[in-house]
Amino acid sequence: MDSVGVAAAAPDAGPGPAWQSKCPWGAPSTTSISCSLADVMSEQLAKELQLEEENAAFPEVVAAAEGPFITGENIDTSSDLMLAQMLQMEFDREYDAQLRREEKKINGDSKVSISFENYRKVHPYDSDSSEDEVDWQDTRHDPYRADKPTTTPRRGFIGKGKDITTKHDEVVCGRKNTARMENFAPEFQVGDGIGMDLKLSNQVFNALKQHAYSEERRSARLHEKKEHSTAEKAVDPKTRLLLYKMVNSGMLETITGCISTGKESVVFHAYGGNATEDKVIPPECAIKVFKTTLNEFKNRDKYIKDDYRFKDRFSKLNPRKIIRMWAEKEMHNLTRMQNAGIPCPQVVILKKHVLVMSFIGQDQVPAPKLKDVTLSSEDMKKAYYQILNMMQQLYRECNLVHADLSEYNMLWHDGKVWLIDVSQSVEPTHPHGLEFLFRDCRNVSQKGGVAEALNERELFNAVSGLNITADNEVDFQAEIEALEKMNEDHVQNHGKKLSAFSSDGDPPIYDE
Repeated sequence: MDSVGVAAAAPDAGPGPAWQSKCPWGAPSTTSISCSLADVMSEQLAKELQLEEENAAFPEVVAAAEGPFITGENIDTSSDLMLAQMLQMEFDREYDAQLRREEKKINGDSKVSISFENYRKVHPYDSDSSEDEVDWQDTRHDPYRADKPTTTPRRGFIGKGKDITTKHDEVVCGRKNTARMENFAPEFQVGDGIGMDLKLSNQVFNALKQHAYSEERRSARLHEKKEHSTAEKAVDPKTRLLLYKMVNSGMLETITGCISTGKESVVFHAYGGNATEDKVIPPECAIKVFKTTLNEFKNRDKYIKDDYRFKDRFSKLNPRKIIRMWAEKEMHNLTRMQNAGIPCPQVVILKKHVLVMSFIGQDQVPAPKLKDVTLSSEDMKKAYYQILNMMQQLYRECNLVHADLSEYNMLWHDGKVWLIDVSQSVEPTHPHGLEFLFRDCRNVSQKGGVAEALNERELFNAVSGLNITADNEVDFQAEIEALEKMNEDHVQNHGKKLSAFSSDGDPPIYDE
């Protein structure tokens, strides 16, 4: 028997052992449904299979995504616009369904989820919002902001009969005052008084208004003081602009930095620029910036208000001009000293309160003050007699009294003494000129350090040429005050200053 005949006879065989039913050579119990190749390649079949898989994976999402498909049975499809809208709507629905599936796939059971809500397509016809809805933020009216109180008409009252309300009503005035607080300066915080229905009396509102005005003025003063003041090692914007102009014009090459600070000024070092036809600029310059803060100048009025050169221009009402006059005064005093041959800085230029002078020192290193230098006995004696000679030159040739002569205002450079800081120097005919001279003599005699040094009374007579014979210092100062009083009376009576020197170079005459 052949194998074909055995295989064909197997289904017809009767019941037998169990191993015969599981024989691999037996025919299958169920027969598969046969289909053609055209059915396998059918696109509709592929869509049905994909839809079954999606329903099995995301049943609720797919159910939500499903909707009534728009057909052309009840809709006129002759319009191209209507067809385009129908296709776009269907595309948007499919796109949104795809986004929902992606969200479900990515989020899973996580507590933190992501959303593609911003990427979904919202068709205009699917929007639930009405065209009549208007966002309150797009209007001028703010529902969360209280309305301002209504104004009273020109007749001064509203209402009739017993319900009349005048403009002087306490509640109306209180609400108006609360609304007027919004006109205060922005720095003055008033809060939301209108929202709280706050009612301010006229007395309280006036007090708040005056306080707000005072605070605004105080803040303006503080800002102005900061803008128009020179602090330690710093300059205000206006002074900085002056320095920039000097550098840009070529007068100065560069400003290196601060070399000294004092009560009245700040001194900077700078390298000189290109010289002009009428002005010689030294290689190194010292820029003296007078401080525009007026605290240090309150007690300095006596040095300038009685000086006949600046008396007519002196004004306590404009203190900034006093500072400019102070700088101008130092410039004139230095010019006198330079013409007399006294060692002092050479004036280059004066711009408002900025004075440019020659630099006493070398390579950005200023010359030391006389109090900081250690001199030998020979140099000490040389410096002492040089100071005496300079005091006599100041008094007789320059017609000046230093008025603040000390080892702090004298420099030691190139083996000699240099005088600086002469902004407070006055003429001997000043009402306090002799008093200032006696004080300078006292400072020099106390710090002399020379065996044959003169005392303050002998030094005063030697410098001034006056022969004041007094046994003690009290009587000596009394005679000085008497001479100053005589000079002041003569000025008031004749309206002019006495001649400081006679024709033959004798000391000034203090008599009627």
